[in-house]
Amino acid sequence: MSHLLPQIQSPADLHKFTDVEMTQLAQEMRDELVRVLSIRPAHFASNLGVVELCLALHLSFDFTKDRIIWDTGHQIYPQKLITGRFKEFGTIRTKGGLMGYPNPHESPYDLFMTGHAGCSVSTALGLKLGDEMMGRPDRYSVAVIGDGALPSGIVFEALNNAGHLKRKLLVVLNDNQMSICPRVGALASYLDRARLTNFYQDSKKRFRNILKQVPVLGTLATHAFDQFRDAAKALLTGGMLFEELGFHYVGPIDGHDLPTLRHWINHAKDYPGPVLLHVLTVKGQGVPQACDDPVTYHTPPVFEKIGPDRTIVSLKKGGAKAYTDLISGTIHELMNEDPRVSVITAAMCQGNKLEKVRADFPSRFFDVGICESHAVAFAAGIAKTGGRPICDIYSTFLQRSFDQIFQEVALQNLPVVFTLDRSGLTGPDGPTHHGCFDIPYMRLFPNMVVMAPGDELDAAPMLRFAVAHTGNPTSMRYPKASLERVERGVAPVELGQAEIIDWGTDVILVAFGTLFSNCMKAAEILRNEGLEVGVVNARFAKPLDTVTMLRAIEEATVVVTVEEGTLEGGFGSAVLEAANTAGVDAKHVLRLGIPDRFIEHAERGELLTDLGLDVNGICTSVRQALERKAITFSRKAFAN
Repeated sequence: MSHLLPQIQSPADLHKFTDVEMTQLAQEMRDELVRVLSIRPAHFASNLGVVELCLALHLSFDFTKDRIIWDTGHQIYPQKLITGRFKEFGTIRTKGGLMGYPNPHESPYDLFMTGHAGCSVSTALGLKLGDEMMGRPDRYSVAVIGDGALPSGIVFEALNNAGHLKRKLLVVLNDNQMSICPRVGALASYLDRARLTNFYQDSKKRFRNILKQVPVLGTLATHAFDQFRDAAKALLTGGMLFEELGFHYVGPIDGHDLPTLRHWINHAKDYPGPVLLHVLTVKGQGVPQACDDPVTYHTPPVFEKIGPDRTIVSLKKGGAKAYTDLISGTIHELMNEDPRVSVITAAMCQGNKLEKVRADFPSRFFDVGICESHAVAFAAGIAKTGGRPICDIYSTFLQRSFDQIFQEVALQNLPVVFTLDRSGLTGPDGPTHHGCFDIPYMRLFPNMVVMAPGDELDAAPMLRFAVAHTGNPTSMRYPKASLERVERGVAPVELGQAEIIDWGTDVILVAFGTLFSNCMKAAEILRNEGLEVGVVNARFAKPLDTVTMLRAIEEATVVVTVEEGTLEGGFGSAVLEAANTAGVDAKHVLRLGIPDRFIEHAERGELLTDLGLDVNGICTSVRQALERKAITFSRKAFAN
């Protein structure tokens, strides 16, 4: 039972606690994280690791006027607990409840809704310069960025600019040796060397004070020590890199030692230019299993049983097999069959279920870190040599490589295969993670083939088609959802060919993607109401099966396109564009999909219902469309 947490209405209340009470508060915060995970899945290990860091920052700064950006945002839970949201904390990641990321609509302490890595330094620097221009030069600006996000290209763009501008800016490097999966790359090794030099910051001030007390030689010796210090940084730590970029480097320091954290944060506040504070933390701190296995405990299943001292006795067993499982299994099969096939992921080996691929094909598995732009250009290089690279990246993260999809892949017409996991509505992760926009941003490029399997029976054959298709780059989207199957005689996957399941003159439902099963169920209900209903599994948004689409528009009273993507520029738009080009009247085409707004967090099923994309919603939309059509027909008949 929390004793101190209920007393905190704002971070100002932290100042009334003693050091002993602050230690107790940190434990209560971790206990609250464990309690929530006994109710529902949520981000866990990353939040356990930043409890003391969050407290130290809020004790050292006044973020009612100072600025803080948490990168990537899923480590925001401790801040929510101490900024007036403790009573609502049990609602996190539920419909109408707290968001699992920063949310300015919840609290003025959350400045940006952030869910993608690497942008914190840029926005924090912008906040600092903006405050200066608006007459508020005394405001501090802080960016907290993880070591997993550090290799992102935009981070170095921002560090370079900040070092040039020389404004007061604090960048806290939260180094826990992890992204979601273990961090990778040369920069990771560079930071690892810093962990060997814990003596550095503690010894620096003590040595200088001793040397200054030596008569005559004191000044010269101090100068010599400064040179030694820089040499030690260059040899042993990551500090020299940041100093060359114009930052004063401080660290590494223990990120779970609250007094030490506060000391060095206050030191950074007094420095006249940009400071990089290198903080060593443990992802999962305070929960033994989360420390031992931070990958699993990044967003673990619900805790079924919790023992003493926050020991997790058992996790809830996993549910049904998902599309991600099927795609990763097919990738493994393809790599076993064809030595030209490789797979590239961007720090999401676990999320994309590629652990077996990594283990069995280490020379053809590439985790490039949180560097999607590099991943796509890298894949283009492999494809140019005759390889068959698969870029296995979440839809929401692939957006970050828009220019490379254009320049390095589509413009060169290289056979890179894009498998877009988490397309559509991702549920509790919310608007930063919904993969709503990939249909428009992929289909607008010349040469790109844009596909979506209708169900489980489509998914593996479609991926095999993509790898075998040498003429163009291909994009295949699939949701964060359990597999569904529509029993039928499955037609082979052929370029630009839809699969006609049934034909009807009253209504034809055209599904692009895995809402195909909902359309089949809706069609059965509508047939029982006496309607002639057809269903088409579109499979391709580009090239579109214009023959089938135009036939449907010409023969059916109402045509309904159904997609789990944005209506603006989506599959339904492609159908209307085809009708317009052919000069065919398409007033009776109804598009169902995601409207022109950002969709909040909730379970995927709840969101589909709210958006009218569940079975009942599709049926209701069809009935309303037929009613409008009948009213229009009656008015025309009356007028004649």
